[in-house]
Amino acid sequence: MLIAINLVVFVLFKFVYVIYFFGYEQDIAKANYYSDFTRNIALPSSFREFVQKPWTIISHMFYHEDIWHIISNMLWLWGFGHIMQDLTGNRKIVPVFIYGGIAGGIAFLVFFNLIPEFRNHSGVALGASAGIMAIAVAATTISPGYRIFPMLNGGIPLWVLTALFLVIDLATIPGTNSGGHIAHLAGGLAGFLFIYTLRRGYDGSEWMNNFYDWFTNLFNPSKPAKNKNLKNELFYRSKTQPFKKTPNLTQQKVDEILDKINQKGYHHLTEEEKDILKRASKEEL
Repeated sequence: MLIAINLVVFVLFKFVYVIYFFGYEQDIAKANYYSDFTRNIALPSSFREFVQKPWTIISHMFYHEDIWHIISNMLWLWGFGHIMQDLTGNRKIVPVFIYGGIAGGIAFLVFFNLIPEFRNHSGVALGASAGIMAIAVAATTISPGYRIFPMLNGGIPLWVLTALFLVIDLATIPGTNSGGHIAHLAGGLAGFLFIYTLRRGYDGSEWMNNFYDWFTNLFNPSKPAKNKNLKNELFYRSKTQPFKKTPNLTQQKVDEILDKINQKGYHHLTEEEKDILKRASKEEL
């Protein structure tokens, strides 16, 4: 689902960019597209600008501009997501991805607004990398010895690959994409904290999954209304009985009913006893 959402968003915005490309000269098309879309979807480095566009803390993690950027991200998302789904099921992946993306966005803002050397720099954060790093670290925290590429001498432990990525991000912070690498490391920390708190009894995915279930059932006619007691609605308030009790028909029972008629009369019989007599007459007991 995450891969599908990212790919659909990418294709839709690339289609819009093609329209801009045919409507303006190339440089003007890029500038107008950036002003109209990227600046309103990607996470800005300026905290003042972020306050005006708070939704970008979520939207930036589903937005990619470069084809190779989204291809590489989706391949890693498929790989680490498959491992995590194998370990935890499919109800933890989306929450971990969102937590990682938010943590990466917060770290990106802190990096550009609190570190003096970068206060005069500007840029935007976009892409699913921080969320994917959260999934990778979460899966590694659960099972660091999980083997990948088993055809290579029995496989490579998952912690080796994840540690390699973390070291690369840490070592390349002084490079050209400093804010991006900081966001990746923050996303990884979010994935670790998610599993850490999960092992101590707090499931950070529960409220997201409950909200998703509530929203998907919001217009479901078969879902019972809130606070409606099904037992009262289907049984106690029903005009018909939910079942009909049928007593066993035996000769002894019939003889007892006939003795009661002789002693007290027919009008003293219960409805059940009258029903037994009717059945007995039909079955000729």
